[in-house]
Amino acid sequence: MQLKSLCVCALALAWALPLSAQQSRDLGAHQHGHGDLNIAIAGARIAIELEVPGFDIVGFEHAAETAEDIAKVEAALARLAEPMALFVLPEAAGCTVIEAMVDLHGPAGDHDDHEHDDHDDQDTPGGEDAHSEFHARYLLICDDISAATLLEMPYFATFENAKELEVQLVTDSGAALLHASWTATVLDLTKAR
Repeated sequence: MQLKSLCVCALALAWALPLSAQQSRDLGAHQHGHGDLNIAIAGARIAIELEVPGFDIVGFEHAAETAEDIAKVEAALARLAEPMALFVLPEAAGCTVIEAMVDLHGPAGDHDDHEHDDHDDQDTPGGEDAHSEFHARYLLICDDISAATLLEMPYFATFENAKELEVQLVTDSGAALLHASWTATVLDLTKAR
């Protein structure tokens, strides 16, 4: 429940950010390669919330029916459940994960035993129902939060289809909109302090 409370607080604060954030990605928009990362720092805790299209993580968004697709989804869920391998804070901060939750919403998470017709349009932007998204929420606690100044992101090397993340950073002192990508894999967490 602590993670949910901190994430809800962070998201409420994030709404106070200027509407210019909308120019980069509208809420509800779904574009391959582009995801959202919300980071809230309060006291000694850091909450991280990641929302990305299924394509960015597993390379497809259709229902995982083959053994290979099911294995890709399961491997992705396992990787996403290890936030310190995807989002690295300075060692001096002494951060540890106290909670990690990962969900897959939409067709890529559906894998059952009955047959389906092939629908090539499932991966196209026309059908809202065809989109799947991975949602991950993490709660970390740090021994020295003042040392948590940077966030390195091996996330992009881990998931080759992920191209960029729009980042909302909220702290006790303020908020900032940041951008992370293949070419900008380190975030300055002091931007909102």
